[in-house]
Amino acid sequence: MESLPASLIGMGLAAAGLGGAGVGLGFIFGKAIEAFARQPSAEGPLSKYIWIGAAFVEAIALYGLVLAFIIMGKGG
Repeated sequence: MESLPASLIGMGLAAAGLGGAGVGLGFIFGKAIEAFARQPSAEGPLSKYIWIGAAFVEAIALYGLVLAFIIMGKGG
């Protein structure tokens, strides 16, 4: 069996994590804006948790991107 079709499918699935990260970031910052609109005094304490969550989501996106590049290098 050829490995090229399987590697292309694997690259696509790994890159699909980037879309999930975009949805996650939109959810995090959308809820943050809602929270700040309801209680502006909570902006300071909540900001650090929002940025930590965003960093975790971005790390997952980078893992997916690196995995797609690794598969691309081995699939040809």
